[in-house]
Amino acid sequence: MAGASLLTLLDDIATMLDDVALMTKVAGKKTAGVLGDDLALNAQQVAGVKPARELPVVWAVAKGSMLNKCILVPAAVAISFFLPWLVIPLLMLGGAFLCFEGFEKVAHKFLHGNEEEAHKENLREALKNPKANLKEVEREKIKGAIRTDFILSAEIIAITLGIVAEKSLGMQFAVLSVVAVMVTVAVYGLVAGIVKIDDGGLYLSQRDSAVLQRIGDGILWLAPYMMRTLTIVGTIAMFLVGGGILTHGITPVYEAIRGFAAEVGGIGAVLIPTLGDGLFGLIAGGVLVAALTPVIKLWQKRNA
Repeated sequence: MAGASLLTLLDDIATMLDDVALMTKVAGKKTAGVLGDDLALNAQQVAGVKPARELPVVWAVAKGSMLNKCILVPAAVAISFFLPWLVIPLLMLGGAFLCFEGFEKVAHKFLHGNEEEAHKENLREALKNPKANLKEVEREKIKGAIRTDFILSAEIIAITLGIVAEKSLGMQFAVLSVVAVMVTVAVYGLVAGIVKIDDGGLYLSQRDSAVLQRIGDGILWLAPYMMRTLTIVGTIAMFLVGGGILTHGITPVYEAIRGFAAEVGGIGAVLIPTLGDGLFGLIAGGVLVAALTPVIKLWQKRNA
């Protein structure tokens, strides 16, 4: 009996782990847009510090990110238990924020171009000044990156919670925890690789081997384009994921897009829903940016 009970327990555990793996895979697909943006933003946030301090800064931000998720995961499970009706509105809010942030990123040069250039110039001057408190500059970068991570982590947790909302609390906690750990390890492992890839290219370019030198030169040439490509892909994915969340919550829009796709048929039945979600996300983001930007600027002036 004891052996049979143990086998039953192991079977239950294996089934639960299989379910966790399946739900985690689904959550990974749904949060792809946020992950791409999270990766690009955090790599940008830690750029600009001294090469010897890049990895310590990434590690500090990664620890802050894990602390963020230690707050967000229990909060999400508590909301699911005590206020289950709030899951869908939070998911819609997360989708709207993705669209807003994506469009704001597209329009950033027009909305905040002067502010961004002024910030970069101030940072360059601070780094040139031998009397500058570089530790303070580093601390500010870490704080800014952790704040950014909290917002993006909240989006990831909200999207994941929407996927597992109908599951048991134990399953919700397990999936949310696995996603939180995997996202942190994946994002900050890649961030560390991205911020040091130019060092690797420089090292190879100085070797005696002509082949290694060419590889190193290629890496040095490719490194700047990697970040730009990552940012573009992440922004597109934000419209696709955010728009998909919004259309699923707005039944007439969802049915109209899927109905049109069904009429077209063929490859259109696959492409049209994706493109429709992305276009709806782009439009929603534009409307939100137009409506909220004046309010945000007024709020910033009042608190300046």
